[in-house]
Amino acid sequence: MTEAILLVGGKGTRLRPLTVHTPKPMIPAAGVPFLTHQLARARAAGVEHIVLATSYLAEVFEPYFGDGSELGLHLEYVTEVEPLGTGGAIRNVASRLRSGPDDPVLIFNGDILTGLDIRALVDTHASSGADVSLHLTRVPDPRAFGLVPTDADGRVQAFLEKPQTPEEIVTDQINAGAYVFRRSVIDEIPAGRPVSVERETFPGLLSSGAHLQGMVDSTYWLDLGTPQAFVRGSADLVQGRAPSPAVPGRCGDRLVLPGATVAPDAKLTGGTVVGERAVIGAGARLSGTTVLADAVIEPGAVITDSLIGAGAVVGARCVLAGAVVGDGARVGPDNELRDGVRVWCGAVIPGAALRFSSDE
Repeated sequence: MTEAILLVGGKGTRLRPLTVHTPKPMIPAAGVPFLTHQLARARAAGVEHIVLATSYLAEVFEPYFGDGSELGLHLEYVTEVEPLGTGGAIRNVASRLRSGPDDPVLIFNGDILTGLDIRALVDTHASSGADVSLHLTRVPDPRAFGLVPTDADGRVQAFLEKPQTPEEIVTDQINAGAYVFRRSVIDEIPAGRPVSVERETFPGLLSSGAHLQGMVDSTYWLDLGTPQAFVRGSADLVQGRAPSPAVPGRCGDRLVLPGATVAPDAKLTGGTVVGERAVIGAGARLSGTTVLADAVIEPGAVITDSLIGAGAVVGARCVLAGAVVGDGARVGPDNELRDGVRVWCGAVIPGAALRFSSDE
């Protein structure tokens, strides 16, 4: 059995206002909390025991997932009193692991949507004899990520954090946020203080002569750290571009959850999700959009690539593109919001009051 640690303690500041009341892994993607997709994929790969490293709004995880038995898992929860970083969070849950010193432990970041072949990563780790194995993916513009050059055999040569100049960009391979650790390596991470695996643990292991192995898997990979990326990831799940056994319905252009009401002439396309008890009014057109539970989209609204929070109201004939409306907010009729505009939770915008983008 391979067990796993899921790092779900981040504050998700780039996703606000979505994360004001909800931790990032619990925001619904394709109808269920995003974390559900990660847990289901891990279980499908043979993982049975997962420890969740929680911190921000930690109290919401266990009431939802319980002991994990409904997913065929055994879940445990460990909460950081003070944020410890990625490495510190891993070390903080070590006492809950059951693995022996040489056994593999999977580690996943809680904000990555990926089609990674999890078993292949574990097999690569075993066959290479590595101390740590990393999932690597290739991206066209790696400047926002940590570069991980490897030799011809896949052995990691360096860790280069967020290069900016052309001379610094020596590879398009980036750290994709999934690892296999030899259990004894976890026990060597300093306890009780913040540690970054990217900036401290991995470079330290490399300088000490440890074997770090990279496996490139570029099937599907998306960092869900921004609202635009989160909405895209949800749409990709609905349309089947991103694999998950946890999507509550058949893949297609739309996903309408139980209890939702959609007017017969409303048009839902592009992987749009309509949450439980949400209402979509007559003539509304939604594409690539996530509408959370109990929200109301009034007649004639046109919404593209946006996220509408739980209990929010978008007025008649509004036009939204790339916008985020927080939980419980009310956008009056005939407003136009584009290009990254965010409406805070509970805010009220009068009718025909706004016509702008975030750059104006």
